[in-house]
Amino acid sequence: MNTPLFKKSNLTVALVGATGAVGQELIQLFDQFQFPIQTLIPLASKNSVGKKIRCLGKDWPVQELTHHSFSKVDLAFFSAGASRSLEFAPLAVQQGAVVIDNSSAFRMDKKVPLVVPEVNPDDIFQHQGIIANPNCSTIQMVVALQPLHQESPIQEIRVATYQAVSGTGAKAIEELLNQTQQYVEKKEVLSSVYPAQILFNAIPHVDVFLENAYTKEEMKMVLETQKIMHAPNLKISATCVRIPVLRSHSEVIWVQTEKKIGVQKAIGLWNQAPGIKIVNQPEPGGYPMPLYAQGTFETYVGRIREDLVDPKSLTFWCVADQLLKGAAWNALQIAGHLVGFPLSLKQKSA
Repeated sequence: MNTPLFKKSNLTVALVGATGAVGQELIQLFDQFQFPIQTLIPLASKNSVGKKIRCLGKDWPVQELTHHSFSKVDLAFFSAGASRSLEFAPLAVQQGAVVIDNSSAFRMDKKVPLVVPEVNPDDIFQHQGIIANPNCSTIQMVVALQPLHQESPIQEIRVATYQAVSGTGAKAIEELLNQTQQYVEKKEVLSSVYPAQILFNAIPHVDVFLENAYTKEEMKMVLETQKIMHAPNLKISATCVRIPVLRSHSEVIWVQTEKKIGVQKAIGLWNQAPGIKIVNQPEPGGYPMPLYAQGTFETYVGRIREDLVDPKSLTFWCVADQLLKGAAWNALQIAGHLVGFPLSLKQKSA
């Protein structure tokens, strides 16, 4: 039996990257779910020291992240990029904290569980101090795939993503908003975060290119899915595209299973699975869209079809809020399991 690690009512929680986009989402979630925090320690760069974070009815001063920030910390959320995690997460563990890391730093480390609670919650309790939060585009995909995989083992996956700028961070959100204003005001549209203008555009380039001509983001989806689903030989191919949407990722997923599942059976499986909402009417507006998912916790599935080429394959559309299910909400779900504080959503279907 998986035993919670801490008492529910007296947690000391550190939040690394408290002033960033995901950090701000976590703060709102702490409030919304009344997470059992006695002491919150917001951590950021020296530039943010002096700011105050309002959470759980109190103002918490932002402190500078240092090598000594984690004394007496029970749980540390890291959301400040891989370099910060690599430097500071092991120190947090040495000082007695359990780390939930939202960066790519430890995801493929064999000693670090990579967790999506709807898929592999038992892996949480195999940790040695660090638990990794997967890549945002991987999270929503495996949530949607797991019910099918349990019914009939998946043989192949092909996915194309249409990813919001929030996946790049707060500066990318600001750039899209600035470009919109610049366009409306008939000014020069300026780009600095992306290699091209993102407004009115689609950039088939997420993260850096690798030697095999895939991007790092695309290979994250391959390798992380295999690890989370405990299927090291699962065949996966991905193409990742950045589009001018603020914060919800969309994906087209083609999946081949060992035995034919079919549309109606798949819908039944999804309706029974945690964290999924079906929006699947073949009519205008009868499908999930990025705006539909913004600010929500579920992974949405729609446009469900039997593949025209392979009778054992399904094609569907999948949407989720990148900052919530793709990051902060998934991390908080992991923490809820760790401390025995249930965090669940009522099942919804359409």
